[in-house]
Amino acid sequence: MADDKPKLTPRQQQIFELIQRSIARTGAPPTRAEIASELGFRSANAAEEHLQALARKGVIELVGGTSRGIRLKAGTLRTVNESRRDEVQRGSTGKSGLPFNLPLPGLEQLVLPLVGRVAAGSPILAQEHVEQTYAVEPSLFARKPDYLLRVRGMSMKDIGILDGDLLAVARAREARNGQIVVARIGDEVTVKRFQRTPQGIQLLPENPEFEPILVSPEQDDFELEGLAVGLIRNQPLN
Repeated sequence: MADDKPKLTPRQQQIFELIQRSIARTGAPPTRAEIASELGFRSANAAEEHLQALARKGVIELVGGTSRGIRLKAGTLRTVNESRRDEVQRGSTGKSGLPFNLPLPGLEQLVLPLVGRVAAGSPILAQEHVEQTYAVEPSLFARKPDYLLRVRGMSMKDIGILDGDLLAVARAREARNGQIVVARIGDEVTVKRFQRTPQGIQLLPENPEFEPILVSPEQDDFELEGLAVGLIRNQPLN
């Protein structure tokens, strides 16, 4: 029987792990230029060629029209991990002479609540906000999420976060500049890029059609709910 598991070259493995690290650190995948700079390519076109190869192998999905339109695909991570495990067991290594460093899937799955619309003044994980639960592969995330949030609107479309997507969120009360966060302002829960300035906190969209949100130091209706640690494209239930 033919082996249909995707096999990554050492360079493709580097790029795949770079994407994982970027999502874990900032909540967003890297741009082509960032990949080229990190791995020493002469141009972003070289990074694009490797990304296209990864997409053909089914490891990632490319979203057109956005500079950060790269998504990890839940359905293929397990087969990639199993493929690497088989290669390590057979003694196969990369050019460095070391086994490929990709986490092997555990036997257990994470069961995460999916949060829909959030009522004013109540905790984001209140039972009335939970639409359903999802069982997901732990290796999708470098950091364990606490819940999934259904994305509303297109304010973050330029980094591939689209209306209806499921954002994996780890609860947190602090954030670093540049991280993608879930924040509550009054009655609204929003997903934005975090930026702290002398004038206060800015919540930055990734879509030029939307304006930044400024939270002044005196404002008392702002609360940081968590950090984005991954993204799942929601599939129709029907």
